[in-house]
Amino acid sequence: MFSLARTALRPSLAKRAARAFAAPSTTALLHTLPDLPYAYNALEPFISEEIMTLHHKKHHQTYVNGLNAAEESYANSPSVKEQIALQAALKFNGGGHINHSLFWKNLAPASGDGGKLTDGPLKVAIERDFGSVDEFKKVFNAKTAAVQGSGWGWLGYNSATKNLEIVTTPNQDPLLSHTPIIGVDIWEHAFYLQYKNVKPDYLNAIWNVINFKEAEKRLVDVQ
Repeated sequence: MFSLARTALRPSLAKRAARAFAAPSTTALLHTLPDLPYAYNALEPFISEEIMTLHHKKHHQTYVNGLNAAEESYANSPSVKEQIALQAALKFNGGGHINHSLFWKNLAPASGDGGKLTDGPLKVAIERDFGSVDEFKKVFNAKTAAVQGSGWGWLGYNSATKNLEIVTTPNQDPLLSHTPIIGVDIWEHAFYLQYKNVKPDYLNAIWNVINFKEAEKRLVDVQ
């Protein structure tokens, strides 16, 4: 289960994740914390080194540990009833691992690819579906800031309509209805130490370190 989170996430994520939730493996395999593709301080001043260190080393590691423990318990469960009882832990920790593995690649230093949306398929699709890049960011920020409690904001590709759509998911639920193109963590651990409870400031700042090149690659791969 969740073998997809051990390698680079691909646009078929939704389909594979759905299969993983539906049919967990009876053999528990160790998931590991992926390395960041940049230094902990590389996203400053938009995301602080302290936040990145805690977010990656503590929070993501906790989801990895929880997923491994849940899969081991599932593999050793003597009854279907006990396996069913583990579904919530598998979903929460597995979703946390999937979401964060994608999130780290979703970001890049502002001195590199971060914040730079150049002419190409992603920009064309955003302008087609939202009118302009600025309007897209405005709507994305508003919907993501409106998440009650904890969750994620997503730019997802709807394979049925062939359009980009903004979706939110609660807690650590992975995005299964769309192929994730951009995901933003709106849990407080992602921003509170720097932005306190002002979600709009965090959401405005994060666009400076969004890796649009990675997002465009996901879109091209799924189309």
